[in-house]
Amino acid sequence: MKTFDEMIEGYGRFRTGDWQRQHDRWEQLKEGQSPQVMVIACSDSRVDPAQIFDVDPGEIFVVRNVAALVPPFGTTPGHHGVSAALEFAVQFLKVREVAVIGHGMCGGCKAALTRDLHGNPLGEGGFVANWIEMLDQAREPIAAEKGTTGREAERAMELAAVEVSLANLRTFPFVQEKEGDGSLRLRGAYFAISDGVLHLLDESTGEFLPAS
Repeated sequence: MKTFDEMIEGYGRFRTGDWQRQHDRWEQLKEGQSPQVMVIACSDSRVDPAQIFDVDPGEIFVVRNVAALVPPFGTTPGHHGVSAALEFAVQFLKVREVAVIGHGMCGGCKAALTRDLHGNPLGEGGFVANWIEMLDQAREPIAAEKGTTGREAERAMELAAVEVSLANLRTFPFVQEKEGDGSLRLRGAYFAISDGVLHLLDESTGEFLPAS
């Protein structure tokens, strides 16, 4: 695993490599960005959307957080980071699609399933526990049918988390409006770390099927 000092060495390679090879692209990007897709993904270090989708700088607008969660629309005071990013992407960048990408071996989803962090103080798991409470309702039928341990239950929780975020996206009035008039499309996907296969959600059937 790399230290930050080793990452600085990587920056040196970037400056003499990709920065030079894609100079025209960087010249365009200094004028602004116009991505067509917003990706909401997990912070997990193993699932970098730019690497999975093999995209160039400026092609996707990315938000990453624990378990790739989107809170529902709300007007209470506070720092609504995901909501602000969503608003900026949809209303100002005019992205055409918003994709929620879950993944295998997700620690946040596992914690939501086991509730091991429930009741912990802030700074000792409490922030995570409060965040993943968004999955409590989806957790109940999974825990009842499959239990709270093992890969089968964990995978079910990981897939359900994608659907929770999609449902929460649809609580935002500007998302409702744009999805309604066809100018915005919501997508769900799941990347399996174990085999590197991307699955796409068919919302008409609720199935996640391997991408062709």
